[in-house]
Amino acid sequence: MNRRVRRKTLQAKGNVTEAVTKGPVNEVEAVVCLAKEEREVDWSSLPDDTVVALFSLLNYRDRASLASVCRTWRFLGSLSCLWTSLDIRAHNLDSTTASSLAKRCSKLRSIRFRGASAGNVVINLEAKELREMNADGCRDLTDASLSMLAARHQRLESLQLGPDFCEKITSDAIRVVALCCPRLKRLRLSGLRDVDGVAIGALVEHCRDLSELGFFDCMNVDETALGNAASLRFLSVAGSRNIKWTAASQLWVSLPNLVALDVSRTDVTPDAAFRLLFSESLKVLCALNCGSLDAGVFLAYNSKTKVLLARFTDIVKGIATLSQDSHSAPNLSGMKRINHYNNTSNNNSKISNVRNSRIGDNKSSEVKEWLEWVLSHALLRIAESSTPGLDSFWLKQGTPILLNLLGSLQEDVQERAATALATFVVIDDETATVDPARAEAVMHGGGIGFLLDLAKSRREGVQSEAAKAIANLSVNADVAKAVAMEGGISILAALARSPNRWVAEEAAGGLWNLSVGEEHKGAIAEAGGIRALVDLVFKWPSGGEGVLQERAAGALANLAADDKCSMEVAMAGGVHALVMLARFNKHEGVQEQAARALANLAAHGDSNGNNAAVGQEVGALEALVHLTGSHHEGVRQEAAGALWNLSFDDRNREAIAEAGGVEALVTLAQNCGNASQGLQERAAGALWGLSVSEANSIAIGQGGGVSPLIALARSDVEDVHETAAGALWNLAFNAGNAWRIVEEGGVPALVHLCSSSGSKMARFMAALALAYMFDGRNIVIIPDIKFRNSGHLNCVLSDCPLCAF
Repeated sequence: MNRRVRRKTLQAKGNVTEAVTKGPVNEVEAVVCLAKEEREVDWSSLPDDTVVALFSLLNYRDRASLASVCRTWRFLGSLSCLWTSLDIRAHNLDSTTASSLAKRCSKLRSIRFRGASAGNVVINLEAKELREMNADGCRDLTDASLSMLAARHQRLESLQLGPDFCEKITSDAIRVVALCCPRLKRLRLSGLRDVDGVAIGALVEHCRDLSELGFFDCMNVDETALGNAASLRFLSVAGSRNIKWTAASQLWVSLPNLVALDVSRTDVTPDAAFRLLFSESLKVLCALNCGSLDAGVFLAYNSKTKVLLARFTDIVKGIATLSQDSHSAPNLSGMKRINHYNNTSNNNSKISNVRNSRIGDNKSSEVKEWLEWVLSHALLRIAESSTPGLDSFWLKQGTPILLNLLGSLQEDVQERAATALATFVVIDDETATVDPARAEAVMHGGGIGFLLDLAKSRREGVQSEAAKAIANLSVNADVAKAVAMEGGISILAALARSPNRWVAEEAAGGLWNLSVGEEHKGAIAEAGGIRALVDLVFKWPSGGEGVLQERAAGALANLAADDKCSMEVAMAGGVHALVMLARFNKHEGVQEQAARALANLAAHGDSNGNNAAVGQEVGALEALVHLTGSHHEGVRQEAAGALWNLSFDDRNREAIAEAGGVEALVTLAQNCGNASQGLQERAAGALWGLSVSEANSIAIGQGGGVSPLIALARSDVEDVHETAAGALWNLAFNAGNAWRIVEEGGVPALVHLCSSSGSKMARFMAALALAYMFDGRNIVIIPDIKFRNSGHLNCVLSDCPLCAF
């Protein structure tokens, strides 16, 4: 059974309007319950304000669907008050579509998009009241595009581009932003090559209310110019290089309003960090994963008034000290759940401590929000880097902090925290290996429940990242059981039906990993997961680098290994869907999993009719024969395995030969001498299955199949030489093949199997092959063994397996 994990894919989310924040989600459930109790409801009689309130509880996708019910609802659904935020990350909008949305976006305040092309489309929305712009995947965004966005949205107060590197953005574009957006309060940019003093000076001069700057992972940042930004309260240069820390610390310590500074993942020196901590205004210095810092240098700083967040400090305790002087305010976390996996470790208490911290005033609340943001960003970057030696940090501090951040009121923080959880548990992407201690730490900290709650969110971006985390954690068998026990299978099955491709993709990954466990397969079927997976293939048969199709096919392959689920896959149209992938999809991962699924469908013999159904599907056998010539070993292996299973059906056996299967499999056997044991076994097995037919047996012998089978019979691996012996046994029925086996040196190989194989089946079939080769038609003398035309064996061996049989 295969599993797959992915590290990072930031996906879509949907913000909500003011009406959303005022009304609980349970209003929707109340309406549904009312509809069930009173079967006949005159929806057209609902007051307009009630309909608008109902619309406000939905994401914009569902809102658009509901607006199609009637003209009145169409009008109400397009009211600009419902379109104050928009997330188009999961959509490919063109200029025409954007122009059609322009009338609804007159009061748009916040937008999220992905990619440079989407940035160009945003201009057509004509959202002149836009206050917040958040974009990722902007590697191709140019100075011209960013300048145009700034010029068309001059009331911007917050601009964020990242976490992907904006390699084509220069200081010139920053100057344009400063000139066009004088109301700017927050600017966060990632991966710039150079942020010069002129650009920073323009921000200082024109954006008088600028309170937060973030230059993440930049190659050069002018630290001197930053020393003139007197209005700054929050500054981050995390991951940036080439900063002159002596000059920076001397200048930044004098910034009158600087409350919090983030220097994580930099080469900040101990002297510079120590000097910054003596700033009168500074309250928080975040210095995670700074290799040059150690605990000994910072024993003298006043921990009662300053908070240093580093690997060697108690981060959770430090966060708690920020609010000790406050008396009343909301919890740091907006989420509460019962932890079904409680233990007595410190992790749970640390999570509780952070969540019970109180924030007193608006300024402290701003510090908390900034701190949540930089911590989520820093931990994600550290997780992505796979820095060695951090096991203790992740178990003692990283996991509790990330679980706490899942409860943030900031959606992008929730997304990044979930992404970080999905990332830091992964040891090896290729082998789908996760760290059991980290995965179980998340589980014991109540993380499964938190993630499932987020997966039920109406915000698609949060759904996607939560589903990704659940999928990766479910590689661990114990965590998978916890996910199933908390209702995660039903949640993932529902997300797999999402119209958002990215949500469905991550949900399919979760079902794939869960379907590895035999105990979960029935639950997936009962939750409608099989139908959802098959529908995914039909809905998105290609595109997206094949990730969604590979995950759906992989999950179906695991499920098809179960007899009952195999029948449900076929009934749901899975045979046609999988054959379609095998025939037309060009991604090797998809081809491998589609072939594996078809192999499992055909593996149940007489228990169901799937074997015959696969063979009768148009193009199925031809596709599998073609895949045996793939450059990818996994594809060749699974295609050969599928043909092996299919060859047990008489009609399939002949149809495979007609499709060129004999030639293809002989070629595969000839070229798999240095291949994996699995490929060798399946190549020999497929020839074994085809050789049941006399015509195929003759074709295999004449096509050069004897020699590679003898070579595989010499393998030390029991599964390989067992299947090779079976194929040679069938071939030995034909006199011509019998002579070929002798001429190619097959007799010593078979005798060796008779005397030395640990597999009784291999010994038996090797003996039968020898017996059929010398059944009275020929007299052959070889060293130590004489065969007489009577069929009786005279042998000088003390313990001959042939005599035993």
